[in-house]
Amino acid sequence: MFTKSPADAAAPGTAAPSTVALASVPGGTPIPHSVGVSDDEFRAALSRLAAGVVLITAHDPEDGPQGEDVGMTATAFLSVSLDPPLVMVSVRNDSRMDDLLELQPLWAVSVLSGHQRQIAGRFAMKGRISDRLLFADIPFVRGEASGAPLIGGALATLECRTEQRVVAGDHTLVIARVLTSSVPVEDDEPLTYFRGKYRQLG
Repeated sequence: MFTKSPADAAAPGTAAPSTVALASVPGGTPIPHSVGVSDDEFRAALSRLAAGVVLITAHDPEDGPQGEDVGMTATAFLSVSLDPPLVMVSVRNDSRMDDLLELQPLWAVSVLSGHQRQIAGRFAMKGRISDRLLFADIPFVRGEASGAPLIGGALATLECRTEQRVVAGDHTLVIARVLTSSVPVEDDEPLTYFRGKYRQLG
């Protein structure tokens, strides 16, 4: 795993990603959780919002002799800007991916197809096995810009470089510039997540 140092936080010749605290008002007073909204009520309401499913990947060059690939299933992923091309993903604070993306600015996104439900479930399970074993039988190519795995059969792939990290409650919003994009598969349906289950359109 990376040893944390400011020099590791950005690619050569780039500025270190900035981190901004979001959950506060002018003067630094924290904003309390909405009164009367329980965790279960919040989850139930947001589960009605259908979302696309992506696999976020990054390479940790300091984990083992050849480094290790790390993956995370995400549904909180979206486009932020066209000019410049920016995207955002939300990662849970202190997770394996959060720790890695704090220090590794280069990462990738594979937009999963409806036939890749098993991949989504594999990288989302709790108490999972090592990432090295998770990638063992999944076809992928290594991105030239990020060094991260780009999953075979994905609807689209993106390679990104982090430009900003925004702490928001128990998650961090990672905003990144898109360095490369590809649409290798055009004839498949997307994988979606709705009411706690992976689903295909149609």
